[in-house]
Amino acid sequence: MARKGYGGTGYGEDPEVKGFDFSDASIRRGFIRKVYAILSVQLGITLSFICWFLYHRPTREYVYSHIGLFYASLVIVFVAMIALACCGDLRRKAPANYIFLFIFTLAESFCLACSASTFKADAVAMAVGITAAVCLGLTLFAFQTKWDFTMMGGILFVAVIILLVFGIVAIFVRSKVFQLLYASFGALLFSIYLIYDTQLMMGGKHKYSISPEEYIFAAMNLYVDIINIFMYILAIIGQARD
Repeated sequence: MARKGYGGTGYGEDPEVKGFDFSDASIRRGFIRKVYAILSVQLGITLSFICWFLYHRPTREYVYSHIGLFYASLVIVFVAMIALACCGDLRRKAPANYIFLFIFTLAESFCLACSASTFKADAVAMAVGITAAVCLGLTLFAFQTKWDFTMMGGILFVAVIILLVFGIVAIFVRSKVFQLLYASFGALLFSIYLIYDTQLMMGGKHKYSISPEEYIFAAMNLYVDIINIFMYILAIIGQARD
């Protein structure tokens, strides 16, 4: 899965410039609740798609015989992601921001379900459980730690470029060890990204933060982090079982 891009004035700005006092605890708590409510709906939709494809064979076979559906969904994913990441006015105005996020979530869920359905159901269930435990632990760590990960944006972006190059090489190198290293690096990278995006959402004493009006952007960031962690963990499980 591709990493989202950052555009507009979504983060790295002083929220007070737009008339918000993000240090106010009530504003911060309300913003975080809204983000996690949206994220919960997104993850619920994605899990439903995965279960549908795993346990309903006719649907799975139909999609496999119409591969164009997968590629069309992939295009929609990137178009919607770029629109939400780069068009600040779009992602801040309801209901357009909800509509685009819903389209993005549906398309991403379809792609993820297509990929996950190539694995056995028990492997997918294991990956879901491990991902849930890892993400919960990382989120609690992000809320409690005194380390400020919001200053690592540049380093993480470079790491994503390295991961992309690593992924291209992995297409041609059919080594189990190499594939495991690639999946492990991806899982680690997006685990750090989850901490980074969580702290951007938290604001407070961190150097950088997301404006309270960027709830759609924050939810999309966390969602992309989680599904990437899931896919890389699933890849690790798949390689380990081969």
